[in-house]
Amino acid sequence: MNASMLSLQDHAEAAYELRYSSLLEQDRVFAFPCDEAGHVDIDALDVHTRLNYFYARTVIGREFARPVVAPVTLH
Repeated sequence: MNASMLSLQDHAEAAYELRYSSLLEQDRVFAFPCDEAGHVDIDALDVHTRLNYFYARTVIGREFARPVVAPVTLH
């Protein structure tokens, strides 16, 4: 899974993440910290992660499935 360049601390502080799963590559996932309703604080993302977030949103239905809100699980 690609945590989209988020630091471990950033992910640990978020209770939820917005997950975009690839329609083309089974193991490709973009995950972004969000609140329970799926709202992502875009200003808190670094530049690379922000670009990935906007990209995933743009290609929903072509490259990525609609996102789902899920509790953060660190492995």
